[in-house]
Parts: sequence; structure tokens; C-alpha cells
Amino acid sequence: MSPSTHPVTIKVNGAEKRMEIAPWTTLLDLLRESLGLTGTKKGCDHGQCGACTVLVDGKRINSCLTLAVMKDGAEVTTVEGLATGQTLHPLQEAFIEHDAFQCGYCTPGQLCSAQGLLNEGKAKTVEDIRELMSGNLCRCGAYPNILAAIDKVRQERERSGGK
Repeated sequence: MSPSTHPVTIKVNGAEKRMEIAPWTTLLDLLRESLGLTGTKKGCDHGQCGACTVLVDGKRINSCLTLAVMKDGAEVTTVEGLATGQTLHPLQEAFIEHDAFQCGYCTPGQLCSAQGLLNEGKAKTVEDIRELMSGNLCRCGAYPNILAAIDKVRQERERSGGK
């Protein structure tokens, strides 16, 4: 007997996806295995490292701890959805400019978390960014450059008065 499935409709990076999934499918596994969006990484699979961070309705979440059926009707943005065509997102540009990655494994989660942090509007200082990004680990130790990249985009947004 095959396991029961549930219909789910999720907008991923602007495209509506309708599928039948097992009720225990995590959002991370749906993104990676069903949709082929492998930018989102599986790190610890326990919500402790942040490598799986994506945006759901503009808010950052650990996709490894989220059942996909819980996000039926939601809008999900992965690292693949940050850029607009061939134009990099300002955070992606800042990460390159500030050399805010080494091995790159944590970078997709760092970028999505940083976008969520900026959406929240709570970070006013580098210390705020450090605290609010503490759920995203970098084993290579690129934290100073990650902080500098995020702070650059935060300051640019502040100056322009927009998001």
C-alpha cells in the first residue's frame, strides 16, 4: 500500500507549483528533491546551522524543520529567487564585494537569512546584525565579511529610505 499524499500549492521564486506530497515531506526536501532547487542546503537537519534558511512570505525560516504541507498557499523564496534574471540581488553583490564566503556551503542560507533580517527592519547596527544572524553558522569563519556585506546593504537601504 502506498502512503497517502496531500495536494499542496506553493509559489516558489514567483512560479506556482502544484504537487502531491507525503505529509512528512519537509520544505527543504520538497525544494531540493522535488523541485531541483539545490541552492538551499541540508546541513544539520536539526535547525541549528541555518544552511537551509529560506524566506516564506518574506520571513526567514529553517526549511528542514518545516513540513511542506504547513506552507500550502505560501510564497517561498530560495537563494535562486533573490536575483532578478541576470541581475544579482544587492546582498549577493555585497557578498562578492566583501568576500563574504569561503567554501560557500552556508552562503545560500546566509543570504536568505540576511534578506529576512533586512525585511524585519530591526537591525540598526553591526551588533544587531551579529545577534540577529546568530542562527546561521559559517564553519569557515567568514563572519566579519558577512557582517560587513549585510551592513553595507542595510545602510544603503536606510539612505534610500526603501527596502
